Amino acid sequence: QVLLTESGGGLVQAGDSLRLSCAASGRTFSPVGMGWFRQVPGKERQFVASIRWKNNSQYYGRPVQGRFIISRDNDRNVIYLQMNNVVPSDTAMYYCAAVQRTSATITFEDDYDTWGQGTQVTVSS
Repeated sequence: QVLLTESGGGLVQAGDSLRLSCAASGRTFSPVGMGWFRQVPGKERQFVASIRWKNNSQYYGRPVQGRFIISRDNDRNVIYLQMNNVVPSDTAMYYCAAVQRTSATITFEDDYDTWGQGTQVTVSS
């Protein structure tokens, strides 16, 4: 079983930068892709960014395009989310997830079969 562990969340001010990490551990790990989602209480989980494991193709949700960057370290089974110029609306619980089964897309919540526990990001104005 693969476990995903997020880290790097915290309290920052608007305009600051923050980097989240997600490490995969467990059995042999070769996902189709990995991604980040976020959720605030009372709202649906929102797609943030994702990356294909083999060809490094990246996808971003509209609210974060141009500000966030997703990257991966295949050797260490880690992905990162570099969050730049954060704004208060970025406040959420951020979840790392992996697509391990065959999937044509990696931008929808239903594409993902493995989830981390989440890390909280709070942006003050």
